[in-house]
Amino acid sequence: MTTRETVFRHATPDEADTVAMISRKSRTYFLPYLPALHTFEDDKWFFRNRVFMQCEVWVAEDNHELVGFCAFEEGWVQHLYILPTHVGRALGGALLNKAKDSHSFLQLWVFQRNTRAISFYERHGFQKVRETDGSVNEEKTPDALYEWCYSA
Repeated sequence: MTTRETVFRHATPDEADTVAMISRKSRTYFLPYLPALHTFEDDKWFFRNRVFMQCEVWVAEDNHELVGFCAFEEGWVQHLYILPTHVGRALGGALLNKAKDSHSFLQLWVFQRNTRAISFYERHGFQKVRETDGSVNEEKTPDALYEWCYSA
């Protein structure tokens, strides 16, 4: 009998394509209302050349398979995605804590229709700062800015 063991670690640059796949699968499953603006090749380029160059990226590895990730930089959580098959196992909270452990102030954007994510972020101490009509984001979908501050 084997036991499941989840490992949280820094991602390596050669895992950028897998991270892009996790993002795509999660967005397709949880955010079906978003327009499909990019190809998978576009996504892989973006993660290789932007996210992995600008952000610290942590992954959740379950039985040697990447199942989630969090990409963050000074003051911002840029991406947090878990494969749909692994949601509800506290992986997102553990990954979010990697960002919180490194920064005393974080902001993030979330689509207003993404009520599951909003509930998750609010449970983890984020508070809504403002909402927009989506006119300035790529998807043209209403979103909200959330922030978290460390308090001793």
